[in-house]
Amino acid sequence: MSFKIIGAIIGYMSSGFYGALIGFLIGFYVDYISSGDASKDSQSQGKQGYSNYQSQYQSQYQAHPGDFKNSLLILIASVMKADGVTMKSELDMVKAMLLRTYGEAEAKVLLLKLRDYLQQEHNLAEVCRNLRNRMSYSPRLELVHILFRISRADGEISQSELSLIDTVAAQLGISTPDYLSLKAMFVSSADSDYKILDVSTSATEEELKKAYRKLAMRFHPDRLLDLSESEKKQAEAKFHRVQAAYENIKKKNGWA
Repeated sequence: MSFKIIGAIIGYMSSGFYGALIGFLIGFYVDYISSGDASKDSQSQGKQGYSNYQSQYQSQYQAHPGDFKNSLLILIASVMKADGVTMKSELDMVKAMLLRTYGEAEAKVLLLKLRDYLQQEHNLAEVCRNLRNRMSYSPRLELVHILFRISRADGEISQSELSLIDTVAAQLGISTPDYLSLKAMFVSSADSDYKILDVSTSATEEELKKAYRKLAMRFHPDRLLDLSESEKKQAEAKFHRVQAAYENIKKKNGWA
């Protein structure tokens, strides 16, 4: 029997019609709370079931994409084998980067993982989605820069490597202007300097100065005190590339 009926009976026996009405309302409220608790229990069980499923899925997913280091290694491995050949120059660059960033002991462990990842296929969309959810924009942009550096370790970037980086950058949520600016630092073209500064070839001197100041502030070493030494060096390299592009355009246009 429901609480509203019990409440109505008790209320009627004690206070007549109005007592029955009040008892009914009180019983109705108790029934509502009880059903709400049952609903919460059901939802809790549902969430627990989803959590268990998610846990099982993640344990089966070989790359554990939520882990930044593993995700980084997966992207590096994907770029290294994009053209079908893993070059020693690429491996040497990755090894040096890992040593600078993580130290000798951990670098050895990560290199062993990288060797395994080079032999596996990966869901890059899933890896990028996790990185996008867990990393702010600037580190994601820096990650794309790392991929470009590795792909050019052998002297040139193949079309297959470039296509993969294009895809990764898009899935990481890198804006088109930022990506084209970064890409122009590694892929030469007639308008590379303009792309680096994100200005058109018809930009005025004032537009050029404005674009240069914006990028110089972003990559200037004095603004990167919280980064590691290896990250500072990479940022400084970009800063110098921005400076070179600026000087090249000024010289081309005869601007002092």
